[in-house]
Amino acid sequence: MSLKECDHGNTIMKMALKKITIHDLARELKLSPGTISKILNGQGTIPDTTRKRVIHHAKIQGYVPSHSARILKAKHSWTIGVVFSDIASFGLEHPFFGSIIQAFKNYVEDKGYEIVFIPKRLGHLEQSYLQWANNKHVDGVLVLTGDINSKDMQELVQSHIPCVSTDIIMPGLSTVISDDHQGIDIIFQHYLSQGYKRIFAYSGSILSRAYQERTEAYQKLIKKHHLTIPSYAYAITEQYGVQSAYDYALKWIETWKTKPEAIIAFSDDIAIGLIRALKEKGYRVPEDIAVSGYDDIQFAQYHQPSLTTIKQNKRWIAESAAEKLLKQIVSQKPETSVTRIPVSLMKRQSTR
Repeated sequence: MSLKECDHGNTIMKMALKKITIHDLARELKLSPGTISKILNGQGTIPDTTRKRVIHHAKIQGYVPSHSARILKAKHSWTIGVVFSDIASFGLEHPFFGSIIQAFKNYVEDKGYEIVFIPKRLGHLEQSYLQWANNKHVDGVLVLTGDINSKDMQELVQSHIPCVSTDIIMPGLSTVISDDHQGIDIIFQHYLSQGYKRIFAYSGSILSRAYQERTEAYQKLIKKHHLTIPSYAYAITEQYGVQSAYDYALKWIETWKTKPEAIIAFSDDIAIGLIRALKEKGYRVPEDIAVSGYDDIQFAQYHQPSLTTIKQNKRWIAESAAEKLLKQIVSQKPETSVTRIPVSLMKRQSTR
């Protein structure tokens, strides 16, 4: 490489490292910084030719708005915190939570916000959710999952920071969730329409609000329809995942004195683990025992047999929560509300 080429390369590198400002754009385009600012922020009555010229030049030069200047001007950070307290050991790999956070992220990013996770511990430093939220200067918080009995959670929700949740219900919190009572009722009616009377249920950890509500709905329906079921008709697998559901189901099946005609599994993962255990014990699904799930994860339709399940509208939940949070950020008025999003039945091969 020649000396001239080297100098040219260094010049390009320096230009790339230099942060382009509004004043640089104004000088290059022979316009006032105020005009540049109005155009880049979509404000003012500016001729279209000038507006297009500025936006095109800013893009070519690699102009990036100053985040700190934006904060000072708007008096907020354009940042939303996310709390994920994994008390039921689901993990973010759970299809439901992964879909919720992705849809929420897409919605708020389209409105100009970015998201950041709020931990309880970072390295050796441990602080409360509220302390982390204040340190990160978040405008609002999404509680993806959480423990309502946690002092840290109560402190955060009762603070000045707007909060919404797609999981927990508590005073001072705006919550958007699936209508779990409706979901269990739909699958229960589906079973009754097929003449089933011995309807068992298989739940995940009742530390989860969703599993609590699905359990309550199941128990109410048993009483409502005057069904007589044995004590072993309801089971709980404490650990998350298909493997745990399968392991516990093998033990549960051994306690049956009379086999069920149908089983409602309170998640698709639980249903898949259960079906595997039933097959190992010699039962055919659905010929001997019908099985349904809950969530309608992507794999549910490809499982053998394909899984009858309750479909949750995850995008509707996430976008409704995002919309509520952004309104609270603007109004600075906390809201206590519970919005239940309708669910639907996906009929497939695991039930007749």
